[in-house]
Amino acid sequence: MPDQSTDLRANDLRETVRERYAAAAVQVSEGGTACCGPQAIEIDDTFGSTFYAADERNALPAEAVAASLGCGNPTAVADLHEGERVLDLGSGGGIDVLLSARRVGPTGKAYGLDMTEEMLQLALASQKKAGATNVEFLKGTIEAIPLPANTIDVVISNCVINLSTDKSAVFAEMFRVLTPGGRISISDVVADDELAPAQRAERGDYAGCIAGALSFAEYRDGLGAAGFTDIELAPTHAVADGMHSAVVRATKPGGSSPR
Repeated sequence: MPDQSTDLRANDLRETVRERYAAAAVQVSEGGTACCGPQAIEIDDTFGSTFYAADERNALPAEAVAASLGCGNPTAVADLHEGERVLDLGSGGGIDVLLSARRVGPTGKAYGLDMTEEMLQLALASQKKAGATNVEFLKGTIEAIPLPANTIDVVISNCVINLSTDKSAVFAEMFRVLTPGGRISISDVVADDELAPAQRAERGDYAGCIAGALSFAEYRDGLGAAGFTDIELAPTHAVADGMHSAVVRATKPGGSSPR
């Protein structure tokens, strides 16, 4: 019989995350009415739009840049190619979707998936301003991706999977939607293996991308259990004591996809 207390806690955590990112989207939207345009959300140098080159930021609507809350720049390491289909999990204000759309060109497509209505509205407004026609934003959760199996070449995500309360479902869904030979290129927060979950929680809250982070070993095991191969985790910078932003790569076997 399912543990109802566990389900309730998971629902509470998801709602906490949704509320935080809804508030962030509203903050950016309200900033857009000021004479000087929207300002980046105040966080610190371990999260946000600082991971994007100036030419990338300047080429996008200010709202998409201001709403960036990630811990890296997955589009910089995804090695995207013309004609590929890309899915961004937890697409927020749309910065990675819009950058991906530019890289895959008119013969490719970039999807953004987010559960927060306010972020989706912000992303759709940015898409319109950017004139991006090869983009589609979807409402839903990363544990139940609303796309058919074997339809995506590359899955990207920027500091979102750590927010999920069912990461095994996320890994399984990524594997399902990828074509054989498809790949993931993710920025996420990962903990040192020696840090227990309670110790991770001491370093930051769940909605702040810290308490829910997997360890390096847990991440590898989770991806492997979902069927992924060629699994690589490379830390890029510290976000707390024993906690790192990392680039995560892996491949769905059964085909050939450029890396």
